[in-house]
Amino acid sequence: MISYACPFPENFVWGVATAAPQIEGAAFEDGKGESIWDRYTRIPGKVLKGDTLDVACDHYHKFNEDFALMRRLGVKSYRLSLAWPRIFPQGDGSVNQAGLDFYHRLFDAMAENDITPWVTLFHWDLPQALEDRGGWTSRVTVDAFAKYADTVVKAFGGKVKNWITLNEIRCFTVLAYKNGGPKAPGRTESDAVVNQTYHHALLCHGHGVRAVREFGGRGARVGLTDNCDVCIPVSETPRDIAAARQWFTERNLHILGAIYGGGYSPAYLERVGADAPKTEAGDFKLISMPTDFLGLNIYTATHVRAGAAGGYEVVTLPVNYPRADSVWLNLVPQCMYWATRMVRDVYGASSIYVTENGCGYDEEPVIGGEVNDLHRREYLRAHLRELHRAVADGVPIHGYFLWSFMDNYEWEDGYTRRFGVVHCDFATQVRTPKLSALWYAKVMEANRIL
Repeated sequence: MISYACPFPENFVWGVATAAPQIEGAAFEDGKGESIWDRYTRIPGKVLKGDTLDVACDHYHKFNEDFALMRRLGVKSYRLSLAWPRIFPQGDGSVNQAGLDFYHRLFDAMAENDITPWVTLFHWDLPQALEDRGGWTSRVTVDAFAKYADTVVKAFGGKVKNWITLNEIRCFTVLAYKNGGPKAPGRTESDAVVNQTYHHALLCHGHGVRAVREFGGRGARVGLTDNCDVCIPVSETPRDIAAARQWFTERNLHILGAIYGGGYSPAYLERVGADAPKTEAGDFKLISMPTDFLGLNIYTATHVRAGAAGGYEVVTLPVNYPRADSVWLNLVPQCMYWATRMVRDVYGASSIYVTENGCGYDEEPVIGGEVNDLHRREYLRAHLRELHRAVADGVPIHGYFLWSFMDNYEWEDGYTRRFGVVHCDFATQVRTPKLSALWYAKVMEANRIL
């Protein structure tokens, strides 16, 4: 029997996460170029209430205060991203020194507050200039990313040792280039073109790994963050577990299957047929470069059981199944156990970090100086129990980053959907730690579930 009073492993990494476009603001200051999200938010009807990223949480000007708050809460590790168009306004071409200088100030402030950076190279904010040249449908973007990755790893390698290449390939490819969105740039392309965007993203991942290996310096580590499709077996019986593994393997062939398998599998190529991505010699040598860890963003899961005639079947959720305010965020705490276990069992992942996990709600007012978000505390505690179970079962999980540190710009949901454990008043930019933040601070300090 698992005792949740037992601590997590010694040196387990506890942290929080954000992304540059969602918190920085200063969308057009100090030479920053336009991103696809800066353009997309100005298209009527694409974003709730027409909200833009122009100010966001104003972290660009308030990062010292934010890091001081992190320190008070006991945050020791912080996953953030760099804004590609802040550093290369046109995607490639000339570097914007003011952008590099900003991140140097940012990392120095983190060091002053004893916070270790975990830096994501790309978190969805593609420079609009590259989108105008084809975006993720074109190898122009691959070449531009290679230059960008080399530049930032050289610039910050002395201050950053933990690197993440890309965040959630699915979201900036299929959700951005198929059926008009809902992610920027909101294009509608053929299956063949969408599949090509996956391939170009995989190449960029490879270039990110290569850049860290070449320029990261001693002790540098690098991995991918993937939001793999996750399922849980309806019953933890051999037949349902085998069915869940089959579903998981099939659903992740195009990203994790390709990276860990050294190429697109016959099963994947048969499935996509003439729509298969076009590859060039040497692509998979780059794509399959060994990494130091795998990051997983884990929020929810599909329920799967063995089919009557073999294989698997997906169990449809009833109308009253519990979920957060995001319609996709069904509450399935076991996703933490099965996502991490599956990547170990299927791909042999030897070091796993949960790089995002959290929940979004619309109404979380500050009353009497407090935000009583017990619903979020329950979500987090239930998921951490399943994470603890996975660790106890030998799954090599070495850290957990809560999404998100503070309420921020939630993409097509604008500022309505709040994922933070710190409340942000977007009118006044006042930060208020929620009940969940105070609870999580105790968890991090104790290294166990409380």
